[in-house]
Amino acid sequence: MDRARWRTATRTVSRSAQSEELETLSTPAERSRAASDAARKKWKRVGEIARRAGGDDPVEPSEDEDAMSPEERRRYQRKKMEQRAEREKTAKMMDLQYFLEMVDSKHRYGSNLRSYHDHWKKSDTTENFFYWLDFGEGKEYEHPRVTRDRLDREQVRYLSREERMSYLAKIDSEGRLVWAKNGERINTTQEFKDSMNGIVPKDDPTSPSFGPYGQLVGGKGRPGSSDSSSSSSSSESEHSGIEGEHYVNEDLRDAKGLSKIKYVSAAALLNHLLRGSVKPHTWIFVADTSFRLYVGIKQSGAFQHSSFLHGARISAAGLIKIKDGQLRRLSPLSGHYRPPTKNFRAFVHSLRDNGVDMSRVSISRSYAILVGLETYVKTRRKAKSGVQHARNAETKIMRPEEYEKQKEAEKDTSKSAEQERRILAAKAEREEAERKEKSWKHRVWTRIRQRTGSLREGSPSQQQQQQQQQKKKHQKALSMPGQDVESSIPPAGKRDKVEPTC
Repeated sequence: MDRARWRTATRTVSRSAQSEELETLSTPAERSRAASDAARKKWKRVGEIARRAGGDDPVEPSEDEDAMSPEERRRYQRKKMEQRAEREKTAKMMDLQYFLEMVDSKHRYGSNLRSYHDHWKKSDTTENFFYWLDFGEGKEYEHPRVTRDRLDREQVRYLSREERMSYLAKIDSEGRLVWAKNGERINTTQEFKDSMNGIVPKDDPTSPSFGPYGQLVGGKGRPGSSDSSSSSSSSESEHSGIEGEHYVNEDLRDAKGLSKIKYVSAAALLNHLLRGSVKPHTWIFVADTSFRLYVGIKQSGAFQHSSFLHGARISAAGLIKIKDGQLRRLSPLSGHYRPPTKNFRAFVHSLRDNGVDMSRVSISRSYAILVGLETYVKTRRKAKSGVQHARNAETKIMRPEEYEKQKEAEKDTSKSAEQERRILAAKAEREEAERKEKSWKHRVWTRIRQRTGSLREGSPSQQQQQQQQQKKKHQKALSMPGQDVESSIPPAGKRDKVEPTC
């Protein structure tokens, strides 16, 4: 059901076909109804994509919960919910530039799609991007740096919920990382390959493995399986060089001499670090919002960080090295998610809290570089904001006409924004009119009260009359001295002598 909804949401639809369908309708009411239905379907597709991007896998109950008492189980579940809510605040969705890859029904590599998307934005067309690319006006266009052959060949493999269980890692009693599917300790060496059954030994002939472009290679009963390893290893090194081009800054590379300085930025430095992560047989990891750990072998343009969770949000992602189940090295580098360093720190703390053996782990120097880059970006953003604020204040005081023109130019010129501004302006006018009306009524009633008060001057006011009436009632309720039969106290204040009766 979930996959069917996703296929419906990402199905390529021609905008011109929709327009022709509207033109065939005879009455304006029918056209309006059809346009509303089309808009509703588009919003449903957007909602499905947003749900997938921000979705999480359901948390299955732990085996330890069965041995707990009802009270312990409630405390344990409440603690897990609090921890999950805290992690969800910092969960990281896939970087915006890779959303094209997730939405694409073929999951073509996001960097390649972005090159064609830039050209589509400049073209004069009314067709949506994917229809333009595959069936419409842009189907014959070929980008100078990304050929059509490369665009169609590099398709990222997205795992289903059942498939990703083959990549799930767990912690054993000794703090070692093991595969959840069979309990074997994980080794991130070149003796393993990615296959239909997850990570298996290279000499395992029972299941086909995935080649550098995500194609199936070898396998039991398949011709040509004997030399598949040698051919795939040579194509892997060739493909890794191509993959490194995704992180090349063209302006920085083409600049000469001192002009290179102006193209040096935090993004350029991060891309330089990411180029080092495309070496053959690099192992990657992803932790979901419940800190479940998935480990696999990166295949550039075919198996990436986005593959594990089908493009959904994560808590942490990066590179990993494990020897005999013992964690040896971690790096926070991920081109698809680019998670902040605070997510990486939370992930390391979670490993330690869950009993992972951290005695021999080392953190990549890329972590320190990312911390420096984040600090630099924040400082630069604050300084830029302060300078811009000072300039705006100066312009507002010294050149008010120019300031108004700047504010007008910054406005959103879309129809929806203009309609929103009109609604807000009308609301402000109504509120101002109501405020003035209330103020006018208040002044009128104040004057009326003042005049009626001056006419009644010399006679007791209504409040005074009420006070006098209440005082009289109060006096009547009290008994006068000597009138209380129980006290028998006369007005003089002495008790009467009572003669004995016998």
